Amino acid sequence: MEALLSAAKTALDTCMALKKDETLLIVTDDNKRTIGQALYTVGQKLAKEALMVTMPPAAVNGQEPPESVAKLMAQFDVVICPTTKSLTHTDARRNACSVGTRVATMPGITEEMMGRTLKADYNQIAERTDKITEILNAGKVARITTKLGSDLTMPIDGIRAISSTGLVREKGMGGNLPSGESFLMPEEGKSNGVLFIDASVATIGKINGTPLKVTIIDGFAVKFEGGSEAQKLEEALSAFGKKGMTVAELGIGTNHEAIITGQILEDEKVMGTIHVAWGNNIGMGGTCNVGVHIDGVVLEPTLYVDDIKIMEDGRLLID
Repeated sequence: MEALLSAAKTALDTCMALKKDETLLIVTDDNKRTIGQALYTVGQKLAKEALMVTMPPAAVNGQEPPESVAKLMAQFDVVICPTTKSLTHTDARRNACSVGTRVATMPGITEEMMGRTLKADYNQIAERTDKITEILNAGKVARITTKLGSDLTMPIDGIRAISSTGLVREKGMGGNLPSGESFLMPEEGKSNGVLFIDASVATIGKINGTPLKVTIIDGFAVKFEGGSEAQKLEEALSAFGKKGMTVAELGIGTNHEAIITGQILEDEKVMGTIHVAWGNNIGMGGTCNVGVHIDGVVLEPTLYVDDIKIMEDGRLLID
């Protein structure tokens, strides 16, 4: 419990810069109550007022919380959400940030993960992440290749990338904890190629057998091949119709303490990986407002942004 309390203090004090005159809300669920309690215990000492609300676990990432919880989120200065499924791509999170609330989401967080990843140097992660974001912002086309056969082209001209550094210190900011990624929404309807996912998939976990092969045409996933994980991913996305198949995100991991665990919160932050997501892209400036957002993480990719090689076979080339 001591390690968990120390990690909770890092999250609230270092990452979120919680102040004595601010109010704090912890939104958790039945599966993550121990982590929620640790944050609440520390938060009571750091904030003017701290409140913890526990709800049933959501069924999928991107599912809206109960209306009463969503309303509460917009009434506090700082909100932190250790939950089973992700609240990142929800109207509740977006609406809270729009009125100035700082929100950190922690979907799938475990006690072990929290203790390990929150000891990272987040100032170093922020510097690395911001450098990649600058390259993405200036780029027109991103291209991913891997030795397994991935070859995916994603136009990004005019799209603003987002640095998720783990430092959620400014009014209206939102981000993950643990964090460490630069990400953006590719141009809608324009991504084309093939992607082999060999690390993990959100809501499914680690890929232990055959990698998933996803064929993408004009911004939508149109074919899923591989083992049982491929079928599960197709079923999860197709439940939301064609919108669920929307290529929603390209992300680049920058956290040197993160490892592949099967929990997407950490997996997508692993330095030397990229991830592609399907479904909701509203939080990145898109038009696909659908109740699902599922990421797939790729090991040892080579990534180009125009003529700049950012990564080669999983080795990040940006210091």
